[in-house]
Amino acid sequence: MKWPNKRDDEESTSPDRPVLIHALDGFLTAGAAPRLAASQLRTGKGEVVRRFDLDELYDFRARRPFITFQSDHYQDYEDPSLDILLEHDQAGTPYLLLAGPEPDFRWESFIDGIGEVVEEFDVPLTLGLGAVPMGVPHTRPAMITAHGSRPELVDRKNLWSAEVRVPSSVQSLLEYRFAQRGIDAAGYVVHVPHYLAQVDYPTAAVALLDAVVDRLGLQLDYDSLRAAQGEAIAEIEQQIADQDGENVLSGLEEQYDAFTRGAAQSLLAEDESIPSGDELADQFEKFLARQRKNDER
Repeated sequence: MKWPNKRDDEESTSPDRPVLIHALDGFLTAGAAPRLAASQLRTGKGEVVRRFDLDELYDFRARRPFITFQSDHYQDYEDPSLDILLEHDQAGTPYLLLAGPEPDFRWESFIDGIGEVVEEFDVPLTLGLGAVPMGVPHTRPAMITAHGSRPELVDRKNLWSAEVRVPSSVQSLLEYRFAQRGIDAAGYVVHVPHYLAQVDYPTAAVALLDAVVDRLGLQLDYDSLRAAQGEAIAEIEQQIADQDGENVLSGLEEQYDAFTRGAAQSLLAEDESIPSGDELADQFEKFLARQRKNDER
C-alpha cells in the first residue's frame, strides 16, 4: 500500500483532520499506564470507525480472556476488542482513539489497516502512549521520553539519550513503518518505577495524559484518575513505612537526582553504593501481592 505524504509543518485537530492516539495493552504497558490513560480518553460516546478481527490478531491461549463460572453455567465473558473510535473532547474537538490488546499476529496487515484510517480521515499525526519499567522512585516526577518519525515531532527535551536495542512492539513498528512512508508519527513513553510495573500506577497515566493535553490542547476531564493517584501513593508510602524500605528508596532517589543533574549517565548503570532494583522489589513484595489479590476480586 502506498499512502500520500501526510507531513505538515503544523499539527491540526480540525474536524477534518483528527489526530489518532493509540494506547495498546501488551509490551509497553508498565503500571497499566496506557490502559488507564485510554480509559479517560474513551468517552462512551465514540463512533467505531474501524473494528479489527481479533480472531486473526490475538493469541487466545497465551492471553486467555476471563469468564465467570456461576454454580452450573458460564457467564460474563470478557470479550476482547480492538477498535478505532472517533471521540470528541469537552470542547467538541475530535480525535481518533485506538485502544485494546496489542496484536500477537499479522503486525504488518494491522499497521496497513491503521494506515487506511489515516488516509480516510486525513490524519496529520498518530500519537502513541507507552510505559516501561525503570529504576526510578515514585517520589520524583514521572519522566517521559518523547520520540517521533522526524526530529521536528519531538516536542520536549529528553533526559534519556542512550542508544538501546530493545524488543520491538506494534507501536514502535507502526512509527517506523509510517516514517518510511512519509506519515508523521510520534509518541510518549513514561518511565514507571520497576517495583510498581505489575500493578496499576495512576501517576504514570496522568503524566501521559498531561503530555497529550500539552501537545494537542484537548480539554479532558481526568480528575478521577488524579484522585486514584493520590490514593495509590498513600498506600505505597504506607507499605514503605511498614516494611522499613526508606533506606532502599533513598538510594533510588539519589540515583535519580544524580541522573537529572547530569552527574550520572544512565538510570540503568550499576553502582555498588546504590541498592539494586531487586532489593527494592523485595521490599515491596507484600504490597504487590496484596494489589494483585485486590485486582482479582
